[in-house]
Amino acid sequence: MQETIKASLSIRIVCALSILVAALGAFIGSGALGGTPIAEAADGRLGADATLLAPGTGAFAIWSFIYTALVVYAIWQMTPRASMSPTQMRIRSLAAASAILNALWIFTVQLGFLALSVVVIVVLLVVLIMMFKRMLSPRPSRFELWLMAITFGPYLGWVSVATIANIAAWLSSMGVGNQAAWAPALACVLVVVAALIGAMTVLFSRGRVATALAMTWGIAWIGIGRSDGGLESPAVAMTAFGAAAALLLLVVVAAVRRIAKYRMDGAML
Repeated sequence: MQETIKASLSIRIVCALSILVAALGAFIGSGALGGTPIAEAADGRLGADATLLAPGTGAFAIWSFIYTALVVYAIWQMTPRASMSPTQMRIRSLAAASAILNALWIFTVQLGFLALSVVVIVVLLVVLIMMFKRMLSPRPSRFELWLMAITFGPYLGWVSVATIANIAAWLSSMGVGNQAAWAPALACVLVVVAALIGAMTVLFSRGRVATALAMTWGIAWIGIGRSDGGLESPAVAMTAFGAAAALLLLVVVAAVRRIAKYRMDGAML
């Protein structure tokens, strides 16, 4: 038992430090310490008007929420109660890995390594998907469940949308699809696919909606970016708004059903 406690403490410290590194990397990536803002790094390939799948500038405000939630999680997972949680034993190392990958992604973009940034964000997405699956069982306490949902749900949802935008930026940097007649149609298809993935997270998790809600945010901002900016596309904008609205409707229905179930049988949300 004593060895298990010591090992758990070590992992908790690594997890907390990893999240602090990610938060510091985000601060540098914002340009606050003289670094190049992400939208301007890599020759502006990740800017709001760089590709048809780039979310509008306001979309990135979600990072402030995600990092705040991550810091709260980092503090909580250091507590003795969290050290006893079977769920945290399953996801803590992945949480640390996700934070390190997040910081690494910012670093690669700052250096202009766009292709490498795609590899990093795809690995980050895989790690968050693994976390999402592991969070579903065993059933944690109510506070723990809500903390994980508020922290890692939006994290996964936003990274899912950001991965699509990152890949589009990389392809655009190589001239793929630039000014091509088929580009808007493909962008519309990918937006719909993103919304379907968001819907699948709701169904797979039996009604948990945080990931899909963040994806709704990201997809809607793609629509805003394509209707108000330097790279307008009515077709992509309408598709994005429609997909976001449909996904939001599913989120509302799923949330109402879970609340109703909770009231009926006392099941944990």
